[in-house]
Amino acid sequence: MEFEVITTSGASSGKIELPDSVFNVKPSKHLVYEAVKSFMANQRLGTAHTKTRSEVKASGKKPWKQKGLGRARSGTAGSPVWVGGGVAHGPRPHDHYYALPKKVRRSAIRSALSAKAQEGSLKVVESLGVNEPKTKRAMEILKSLGLQDKKCLLVTRAKNDDLMKATRNIPGVKTAVAKDLNIHDVLAFETMVIDRDAVGELVEVLKS
Repeated sequence: MEFEVITTSGASSGKIELPDSVFNVKPSKHLVYEAVKSFMANQRLGTAHTKTRSEVKASGKKPWKQKGLGRARSGTAGSPVWVGGGVAHGPRPHDHYYALPKKVRRSAIRSALSAKAQEGSLKVVESLGVNEPKTKRAMEILKSLGLQDKKCLLVTRAKNDDLMKATRNIPGVKTAVAKDLNIHDVLAFETMVIDRDAVGELVEVLKS
């Protein structure tokens, strides 16, 4: 799949061959769904905790005798039916993590990248490097690419601190490293901009 490479000023800089195995596969909605579900589940902390009748601060003394008063029987003030008592069947700390096979996860990302490429929401830039961590410089690049009003994901081959600092105050813009790319980021942003050097790294990570 031949793709145009542009500079940060928006000018054409030649062509690049993008492997069909990564950028031109038939998108699978089901694989993407499974990958997103797994990713979101794995982000959950699972720290919700309610106290049971044994954990609430309450007297263990029987409030009144069992029979003869015409009231409902009760054994402790910590009972779930009492105000201030424990919670029956409430949420407890729980690990929501579940593993998704690597091949499935990679196939889902390939599907998402292919969809981006096919709908014209993928751009390959000669270099996303900036000389200084200035938001003004990052905005100039986005304006040159016509992305100043769009949510976009900038993908580089390696961690770029200057680029990250230059874009972190711009709403709807995020930087990511190719080897750490996840399905949520690919789908969450309207446009994806890949550094030319990151293409090879991305292909290497997503190969079957």
